[in-house]
Amino acid sequence: MKVVIITGGSRGIGASTARQCAMQGMGVMITYNSNPEAAASVVEGIEAEGGRAAALRLDVADIASFASFAEEVRTTLASKWKRTDFDALVNNAGFGIYNPIATVTEAEFDGLFAVHLKGPFFLTQALLPVIADGGHIVNLSSATARVATAGVAPYASLKGGLEVLTRYMAKEFGERRIRANSIAPGAIRTELGGGLNDEFEALLARQTALRRVGEPDDVGEAIAGLLSDGSRWVNAQNIEVAGGYII
Repeated sequence: MKVVIITGGSRGIGASTARQCAMQGMGVMITYNSNPEAAASVVEGIEAEGGRAAALRLDVADIASFASFAEEVRTTLASKWKRTDFDALVNNAGFGIYNPIATVTEAEFDGLFAVHLKGPFFLTQALLPVIADGGHIVNLSSATARVATAGVAPYASLKGGLEVLTRYMAKEFGERRIRANSIAPGAIRTELGGGLNDEFEALLARQTALRRVGEPDDVGEAIAGLLSDGSRWVNAQNIEVAGGYII
């Protein structure tokens, strides 16, 4: 059984990815930061359908905790799956703020940087010895890294940096046959940045070729498909899953 770790897996795209991976027969380890009840609900739902899942607490901004988290991962792998390694890491955890460049504070920028670029960099580094040869890393980017959208400059800039980091991961980890790709969602109905109101959703739908905003499952299914053997030759790519956003 393949085992995948999904950060920020208690809600939204992360929770959908966990369910979709479980439906494809993968074991799932999700992380949560502040909502253990939501994480437990995802795990219970997967196990009720006959899958295997576990949840661990992780603050992606707390780099100092990564060594102990890696040990928790090893312990969970041994107890739940009788394994010493896992097959895929999905760096999904994130949050958003909406401020123009003129008003973004240093603290806001640093908070985004810690979660969206520094965290995935050093978490991947900490878990690299536990990732199986032939494994896979998927980093969550954003369509805003391609399309300039007012108010999300720091978030989008860091997602652009994550896409560059993804290519370097693919290059440096290639000797172990570990591939790395990024997924860039467009407008998705999640709680990120406070969610969508009706007016904003209508605007985003008009800007999307398929004339609607996306649902978490639109992205979760794409990530699960990318983790499947059928995508084994896809490497070092950024794949936009956005329904044709601003084309």
